[in-house]
Amino acid sequence: MQHVNEFPHAVTEIRHVEIPMPDGCRLAARIWMPEGAEAAPVPAILEYLPYRKNDFTTARDASMQPYLAGHGYAVIRLDLRGAGDSEGLMLDEYLPQELQDGCDAIAWIADQPWCDGNVGMIGISWGGFNGLQIAALQPPVLKAVVTLCSTDDRYADDVHYMGGCLLGEQLSWASIMFGRNTLPPDPANVGDKWREMWLERLEGSGLWLRNWLEHQRRDAFWRHGSICEDWARVKVPVYAVSGWADGYPRSVFRLMENLQGPRKGLVGPWAHRYPHMGEPGPAIGFLQDELRWWDHWLKGRDTGMMDEPMLRLYMQDRVPPRGHYVTRPGRWIAEPGWPSPQVRRRLFHLAPEGGMTRVAPAKGAVLVHQSPADVGMASGKWCGYGVPGDAPVDQRRDDAGSLCFDLDVPETGLAFVGDARVHLRLSVDRPVAQVAARLVDVHPDGRGTRLSFGVFNLTHRNGHDRPEALEPGRVYDVIIPMKPVAQSLPAGHRLRLALSTGYFPMIWPAPAPVTLSVHTAGSALELPLRDPSPLDDVLPAFEAPEAGPPAPIEQVAAPETHFRIVEDAAGGEMQMQIAGGSGVTRLPDNDLTLHKQGYETYGIALDDPCDAWGRTEWHHGLRRGDWSVRSVTQTSLRGDENDFIITATLRAWEGETLVAEKQWEERIARDHL
Repeated sequence: MQHVNEFPHAVTEIRHVEIPMPDGCRLAARIWMPEGAEAAPVPAILEYLPYRKNDFTTARDASMQPYLAGHGYAVIRLDLRGAGDSEGLMLDEYLPQELQDGCDAIAWIADQPWCDGNVGMIGISWGGFNGLQIAALQPPVLKAVVTLCSTDDRYADDVHYMGGCLLGEQLSWASIMFGRNTLPPDPANVGDKWREMWLERLEGSGLWLRNWLEHQRRDAFWRHGSICEDWARVKVPVYAVSGWADGYPRSVFRLMENLQGPRKGLVGPWAHRYPHMGEPGPAIGFLQDELRWWDHWLKGRDTGMMDEPMLRLYMQDRVPPRGHYVTRPGRWIAEPGWPSPQVRRRLFHLAPEGGMTRVAPAKGAVLVHQSPADVGMASGKWCGYGVPGDAPVDQRRDDAGSLCFDLDVPETGLAFVGDARVHLRLSVDRPVAQVAARLVDVHPDGRGTRLSFGVFNLTHRNGHDRPEALEPGRVYDVIIPMKPVAQSLPAGHRLRLALSTGYFPMIWPAPAPVTLSVHTAGSALELPLRDPSPLDDVLPAFEAPEAGPPAPIEQVAAPETHFRIVEDAAGGEMQMQIAGGSGVTRLPDNDLTLHKQGYETYGIALDDPCDAWGRTEWHHGLRRGDWSVRSVTQTSLRGDENDFIITATLRAWEGETLVAEKQWEERIARDHL
């Protein structure tokens, strides 16, 4: 990464501004702009997040926002209501109040003397979500959006559910926000009212995990904020970005296929990161690319960006299985639109002896399978952050507990782009059952690298909004959509389809052990094979990654970090154990010391694939001089045949004085899950 110190414009920074909302609530912003913008107004770019503008995002903001401001934009980092230095309470994700506040903030920004009336929105993850959702509300001065690592469908593609199955990531993310919501605003910015605001948060922010578990099907709770409900509502240009190691690449393809206005898509090899900091690499000059987008749509300059292909993808080459990749070998390819004219969908039929063929075998068979409890421990995280350990490791142990079908890669190799689909004719012996499907690159030496996966709750076969119990023994035809990927494989390798009746901790187990019967006649893998395209050879190269100067940050104490898969031979249990955070850091610019450390553990009994649990713990702290606050939050989740069971605690201290202690014990009925 090259750090740039000189820009076309000198930059002015305002560390704390309070933006009034119509109901009197004041939202806190941090603003960077070119010097003299009051006399020569410029377009504005808004990033709208709950992640604390003056401490948690300081490092990232310092390298990005002044860069954009130095190229002629006012950049606003706005804390959500109830987060950071903003007043009020944050009760959940993407509520109507959050979206209306965003619209009101955009109107305020456009009315400032330093803004020329043109506003764009950018954001990764949460900010990518609300950027799309606010665009659908059509605030008149919003002219364009850049959305990274986000989704158009809050039920189908977020940390909560996948294929109608409960993701383990739901516990993880709920716990992260549970901990962050215990932190107060900074007295240096809000003054003496910080304590009153803090106590209000500790009392009123709530237990989000309960909110999400109370909605296990795709109901109005999830339809709210899902722009796929009405694509035509988004009229502004959209640039959608994700990575294959991220949790959200599927939405880029749907946005390219369904949005009706100008749009661009980009999917690289990256995890949940901005592409100029992308890992696995190669990272790209995304800030330069972003400027081309804003110059086109906010300044009316012809940057040539919209003359390039709509969708740019990174075609990954083979790699050995590993829990972390610094970079992935491959090449950039281009698609003029989506669906692609270069992609041919082909069926590979499942054979009774465990192979796959282009022609359906003359005879079929019924293959009966029940997976052991530990299938899934090699899965990594649903949404990778480029952290060592969170990528899937060698698949051989998971494959040993799965029903596998292999295809020899032809001499010419194999390349596919998009979402593979698994067509299954099957029956089960329980009223609630799920199937996980994995695509695995089997190397000549037997090692297995997971390429893609999909999971499906079979009670959702008629739609995620109307689950129905299965009739044991009845034969059903279902389709399992898999996570999209662009992948090439060489001759000498095999492509494996592996099926299992569980995939913990990626998804929560069914309430009782399930035996699956796969009818090979009528079952197939549908692959999106891709032909080479002349567009690939004329793509302009990305510039090298660059950003503004890094923020001065002192590492006071390193975080505890690990990602372990542990077998307790005495107790008969498998566990995934994760630790991470930023440790203890100090921000010299505002003399603030931060502490952030988290732990996640997921366990399952080897003799009972339904005896699963998850437990998390987060430690947070802020300190300046003789002022200090800290909190510890703990959450556990397990299930029995009928219910999910949540236990949670919150404790918060000012100095050495315990100021809040809360406990939750919740039972939530399982809804065909």
